[in-house]
Amino acid sequence: MIPIAKPCLGLLEAKAAEQVIASGWVSQGPQVAGFEADFAAFTGAKHACAVSNCTSALHLALLGVGVRPGDEVITVSHSFIAGANTVRQCGGMPVFVDIEAGGYNVDPDQLAAAVSRRTRAILVVHQMGMPCDMRAIMQVANHERIAVVEDAACAVGSEIQFGSGWRRIGRPMGDVVCFSFHPRKVITTGEGGMLTTDNVVLDDKFRLWRQHGMSVSDTSRHASAQVIFEDYPVQGYNYRMTDMQAAIGREQLKRLPDIVRRRRELANRYRLALQDMDGARPPAEPVWARSNWQSYCVRLEDGIDQVALMQAMLDQGVASRRGIMNMHQEDAQRDVPLAFPLPRSEAARDRSVLLPLYAQMTDEEHDTVLSVFSDALKTARQPARINLVQAV
Repeated sequence: MIPIAKPCLGLLEAKAAEQVIASGWVSQGPQVAGFEADFAAFTGAKHACAVSNCTSALHLALLGVGVRPGDEVITVSHSFIAGANTVRQCGGMPVFVDIEAGGYNVDPDQLAAAVSRRTRAILVVHQMGMPCDMRAIMQVANHERIAVVEDAACAVGSEIQFGSGWRRIGRPMGDVVCFSFHPRKVITTGEGGMLTTDNVVLDDKFRLWRQHGMSVSDTSRHASAQVIFEDYPVQGYNYRMTDMQAAIGREQLKRLPDIVRRRRELANRYRLALQDMDGARPPAEPVWARSNWQSYCVRLEDGIDQVALMQAMLDQGVASRRGIMNMHQEDAQRDVPLAFPLPRSEAARDRSVLLPLYAQMTDEEHDTVLSVFSDALKTARQPARINLVQAV
């Protein structure tokens, strides 16, 4: 079976975790601090705060920019359900807008119409590693004086053109950027997340909230030569990352440039092959963006049965996934009132398929996927409907 994804882990990560276990300090501690410093340096952000997962990162980010009960957060439905869940956990309500034509990210042209007096923030998603049009998004946000949170769960290692140069996703163009280290992502710590920001006040809040609102960290208390008693000035959460996870993350971060380089090679192989393949269209990469290709999403042409295609591939030992979910089509978020129609989002879910892509994938495996996909397109093609007119 060729899987849809595979974490790129090895002996270096195992050794790093072993050393943490041998040290006796396995919870949030020196390795977490090291991972945060490494990650901030990699992205170019002033501050990085490690947490238990990207969902907790999104929750803290939204709280940090002031989302409270009764507020609205403009976002896309076309994303993992954690986005809407965290808005509602803050007491806010998501306002869904549609994605761009021909892509999978938010359509910036729809943002201004969604702004109301209750709008507190815009939550944008760098879907599948492809950067959003942050220039256009920030124009709206700055004009309306609205905070911007970037959901970069999939986008570590992706880049966006800024001026005459390039900057990595994670150096905030808005207020906060949130990352995931789930096994499906480009680098992993098993679970885990990170918030990056250039705002020291926000960073201080994140560090306080992630550890129950504790005024003195474990590391500070243990390092002190005098007795220290912590207090709890605010309500907080248990959103800590362990030192074992962080040690693995530091090794993964060293691998990241090579991982992204290989993923880009494989994405280009897909692009070249799909150009001459009937029934499917490769994703487009804007000239101002460099994706890490966390997922490779192919749009199916009319007449191709999505489920039949995926089953035909699975029967030949190749995994695939349906296009990205829409939150408004899930029971958990069906009560969110829709202010705008979302035809592009709905079409993207039902008319696209994710193909296998991971850094360890060999050219031979890649060729197998392409061969199986090509055959599946033929078997999944629905016969054209013929209107029969009965002779009188």
